[in-house]
Amino acid sequence: MTLLEALALLAIGTVAGFINVLSAGGSMLTLPLLMFLGLPAQEANGTNRVSIVLQSLSAVTSFFRAGARHVALSLRLSVPAVVGSLIGAWLALKTGDALFEAILIAVMAGSAVLMLLPQPRLATRPLTAERLTPAVTLAMFAIGLYGGFIQVGVGVLFLVVLYRMLKIDLAQVNVFKVLIILVYTLPALALFLVTDQVRWGYGLVLAAGSMLGAWLAVKVNMSPRGAFVVKWLTVAVIVAIILRLLLG
Repeated sequence: MTLLEALALLAIGTVAGFINVLSAGGSMLTLPLLMFLGLPAQEANGTNRVSIVLQSLSAVTSFFRAGARHVALSLRLSVPAVVGSLIGAWLALKTGDALFEAILIAVMAGSAVLMLLPQPRLATRPLTAERLTPAVTLAMFAIGLYGGFIQVGVGVLFLVVLYRMLKIDLAQVNVFKVLIILVYTLPALALFLVTDQVRWGYGLVLAAGSMLGAWLAVKVNMSPRGAFVVKWLTVAVIVAIILRLLLG
């Protein structure tokens, strides 16, 4: 790894960690970056999980220090997600690099469109155990399956399930999201590790930036205007990455 590559990993990791905690889309920056730096698609997919785990750990710790307490319900939501994640990671390892890259391009395009859709204003309420219906369990399994396979844009799915389906306040959605992602990414990372698809040097440098970005995101109370600007800048970068992938 060159100094320029390390600086790029740190910079993009910081941006991605910030975006992942406040909304979604960080892996749409980090996964292609790892591929641009020469990692095969599956190694990039596995290496990206190092950053996801550590940035999620950073965010969870910061949220807890700020007074958030949703461990029991988050762990209940995590159980089906873990099962799905292991299946998704196994499927990813069985997918060839060319097909994986094609899926990545399609997922990035779809996620970018979804990110631009306005969030409806819903009457939210706290999550309680009796609201965890079989439909919610199935939805969390699907999120874990998708996250285990590719992770890119998984935050958009959390908005659909936690905000639109369960009508949890958006600030609380972020707390649930980062803890659930931490729990289900650990076994997925383990599967990539045992199949030798993780490059630790790249992953740890990227994670250092991501943890900084996640910490900053927890500290920042972003205005609606600021969130709007970040969203559009993220989409612009994603479009540029898609074009780069398509043009080879």
